[in-house]
Amino acid sequence: MKLNNFWLEFKKGIIVENPTFALVLGLCPTLAVSNTVQNALGMGIAATFVLLGSNMIISALRRFLPPAIRIPCYIVIIAAFVTMVELFMKAYLPALDKALGIFVPLIVVNCIVLGRAEAFANKNKVIDSIADALGIGAGFTLALIIIATIRESLGAGLGVLMMIMAPGALLTLGFLIGAVNWYRIIKKKRALELGCASCAKCKE
Repeated sequence: MKLNNFWLEFKKGIIVENPTFALVLGLCPTLAVSNTVQNALGMGIAATFVLLGSNMIISALRRFLPPAIRIPCYIVIIAAFVTMVELFMKAYLPALDKALGIFVPLIVVNCIVLGRAEAFANKNKVIDSIADALGIGAGFTLALIIIATIRESLGAGLGVLMMIMAPGALLTLGFLIGAVNWYRIIKKKRALELGCASCAKCKE
């Protein structure tokens, strides 16, 4: 895989197929742990590690996984990496482990991780799957940090307590998804006006 192709695959997960703002996946942990930037970063790194490890193993074993039981196989592989993350946090980051709570073990059934296993890793080579995992993981982490920055700034910084509660999470996420969709509509409209809507860049 050429470096340029690796970069394009990586960038796709951050922009075009951002799991939070574009695909709207993994909303439970997004809403639950984005009350502080520290929690958001911890969850993002944990999810990225699991994505990377599971994508690599599933891609490497894709020809040997029986189609009838591939989903249970994915879950076993993902659970192994989640266990590594959970044990590491309990040993070295107990405060973060307590703050994230049940949402670390629940990465096992996170639709982002399972979705990439089924939609990408099961159909592509290991190096492509690495690029996909890093891109999706970076996109998820970036989305969490953006949401957490807004919520923590308004909630803890300005005293708008609703922003660090569930309603604040929903409002922030809703406004950000709306802003991303608005940007895409404007960009597509501009591309049509310029007559370049067919190029790859205008489809992002």
